[in-house]
Amino acid sequence: MKYDIVILGSGESGTGAALLARAKGIPVFVSDGGRIPKQYKEALEENKIPFEEQKHSYDIILSAGEIVKSPGIPEKSDLMQRVRQEKIKVMSEIEFAYRFKGESKIVAITGSNGKTTTSSLTYHIFKEAGYNVSLVGNVGYSFAKQLATEPTEWYIMEISSFQLDDVDAFRPDISVLLNITPDHLDRYNDDFSQYTQAKFNIVKAQEAEDAFVVSKDDETINAFLLNHSTNPKIHFFSMKETIQDDGAYISENELVLRINGQHESISINELSLNGKHNQYNTMAACISSRLAEVRTERIRESLRSFQSLEHRMEFVAKIRGVEFVNDSKATNLNSVWYALESMTKPTILILGGVDKGNDYEEIRELVMDKVKAIVSLGEDTSAIQAAFKSLVPIVDTADITDAVSAAYELAQQGDCVLLSPACASFDLFKNYEDRGEQFKSNVKNL
Repeated sequence: MKYDIVILGSGESGTGAALLARAKGIPVFVSDGGRIPKQYKEALEENKIPFEEQKHSYDIILSAGEIVKSPGIPEKSDLMQRVRQEKIKVMSEIEFAYRFKGESKIVAITGSNGKTTTSSLTYHIFKEAGYNVSLVGNVGYSFAKQLATEPTEWYIMEISSFQLDDVDAFRPDISVLLNITPDHLDRYNDDFSQYTQAKFNIVKAQEAEDAFVVSKDDETINAFLLNHSTNPKIHFFSMKETIQDDGAYISENELVLRINGQHESISINELSLNGKHNQYNTMAACISSRLAEVRTERIRESLRSFQSLEHRMEFVAKIRGVEFVNDSKATNLNSVWYALESMTKPTILILGGVDKGNDYEEIRELVMDKVKAIVSLGEDTSAIQAAFKSLVPIVDTADITDAVSAAYELAQQGDCVLLSPACASFDLFKNYEDRGEQFKSNVKNL
């Protein structure tokens, strides 16, 4: 049988796209080369959506009208090579779902770091202001599933570069680009320019009446903008200079917000999120909210009440005067840089995992300034030893239990133990969430 839509991958985005296609009466088939997780298989079965798992039927896939590709499937795979040879239209789940958004509006947020916090904060502001809004993409439901099951007037959407690889008509009303630092380059032929272009696809279809909220302080973003034009109006945010047009900046412990020529200011002391990296995230969320006509007083109240996210600079406990902070989400050095930059106490840093080719020189100065000892975690800690053994004491550990114990022994009253690994978690853990949960459990067992 020939299907109008074939979906490759049956995770949150693939199953969501299948549910949306079914809801719209579109013949759809789901193909997954691995096992389909129980909750997604049950959803497909309940909605009578045909699927296959642990294989790909090329005859069905290559006869599809269009293909929705889940973000986890690399272009280098044999399957995608065949699909491209056949010149079948390939789109991401957000591109497919966009066709059915109706009159709803979208705030789409991307960046190498900070996008989950910024998306969650923006959603919190909209929700507290009484908007009919949902949080979708890499957090919450997929965009397609939300549209299929409970559509809303506004969508706050966290988007990765993988999701932006296959967009064409996808057009957010407000797009946000927080920063661009090297990440996932194995998916982009080790070409940073390809990764940068993927991030900028967020503005690909935007028009002049739309908005582009972007960091003025990011060198990669600025270099790209010098050589490429964008259609939407740009709203910069900065911690280094005063923004003359609409946007936001930090001045003398005040977050200054200017939208449509109107100035508002919010004291940094009112923010529930600490650290300069979170001031960037907050500025982006504030600009997006004001562009959506949320009142400044509502924004101010929401900034006070927002709770930091799990595994992102999450306070865990204070034991005999030693604080423990879980930043397991920090899987690259840029994230660790921001984490260390925000530290105000002598820090015992738990670092390590599956190294993605880190150049630890990036955090050398911060380690010298903020860190009193390093606890290295994982099977291979040679790169960490080579980078920092001349600067601070280093203790090698093989598992999270030993790491927490060693860090506690090294710490004194008034210190902070920070788990901010700079590495993937797959040597010892299922994922960064599992790593963070095990860290918290071991802290509470001290």
